Amino acid sequence: MRVLITGHQGYLGTVMAQVLQEAGHDVTGLDSGLFVDCVLGTPPHDPPGIRVDLRDVSVEQLQGFDAVIHLAALSNDPLGALEPQITYDINHHASVRLARLAKDAGVRRFLYASTCSVYGSAGEDLVTESAPLRPLTPYAESKVRVEDDVANIADDSFSPVFLRNATAFGFSPRLRADIVLNNLVGHAVLTGEVRVLSDGTPWRPLVHARDIAAAFLLALEAPIGKVHCAAYNVGTESNNLTVAEIAESVVEVVPGAKLMITGETGADPRSYRVDFSAFRRALGFEARWTVPDGAAELYKEYISAGLTAEDFAKKFTRLPHLESLRAGGVLDESMRRITTDA
Repeated sequence: MRVLITGHQGYLGTVMAQVLQEAGHDVTGLDSGLFVDCVLGTPPHDPPGIRVDLRDVSVEQLQGFDAVIHLAALSNDPLGALEPQITYDINHHASVRLARLAKDAGVRRFLYASTCSVYGSAGEDLVTESAPLRPLTPYAESKVRVEDDVANIADDSFSPVFLRNATAFGFSPRLRADIVLNNLVGHAVLTGEVRVLSDGTPWRPLVHARDIAAAFLLALEAPIGKVHCAAYNVGTESNNLTVAEIAESVVEVVPGAKLMITGETGADPRSYRVDFSAFRRALGFEARWTVPDGAAELYKEYISAGLTAEDFAKKFTRLPHLESLRAGGVLDESMRRITTDA
């Protein structure tokens, strides 16, 4: 298939583009390039790409594709809290506009990267796709709105599917350090401490970046009847862990690391355990990566690439990186690029 991936130069997109190309698909990317230089180690080989802000995509740029995989977003809760209107403009309004343009361009399949954080504070019980949605942040709220609005334009010619990913982890050539396992391993490598600022009790479902890519590949290649306008949780029940348990897995991997649960930020209201059986039944999806395996992978890559404290805190953490682009005159106040690469 001819597949367009939005956000192909991001953390997940860099991995997903490679996985789809290896599976034989003709991949093109679409990205504004905000994170193109956030590389740790060997630079990736990107597919051909279109450099454009998601808010400025035209119908002509979407013509000729069999599927759009929509990953691009401001994907960070602290950023969403700081700039909620920009988060809604990009993550909600521009995403729905993209889906409408894709439909107008004759694109049949639309795979949307949603999130398990739409369940918000769900307690101890495993939540299925039919559970009440209780988003607690602008980021999660924007995902709920997109699911609702895009579902309303589905028909026989336009088939969306909503993949609610668990919290991502694992190495990507374009690293993110502000997601829980990646962050804890980085701090352990750089400081010798695995520091948990909450009380460690909130539940988090985790899934490796490569498992997310495998899930999207399955949905892309599935008979349309199995995925049409469906929402699926993406992950595995064995990776439903408390933050304290995630931290303990890091201590076991990083030599000499010590666990410190400070509790200084108090209890985190974002706590949910997720049931992933629907996607397993529908398409046979099985996540392969455990959290300890991911921690070991990250430790190896961080050490091999010579991760530094400055890059960890600035280049690979979304909010400081975007603030530096603003300060450097690359982005305006609406997160639009105002300079072009040579």
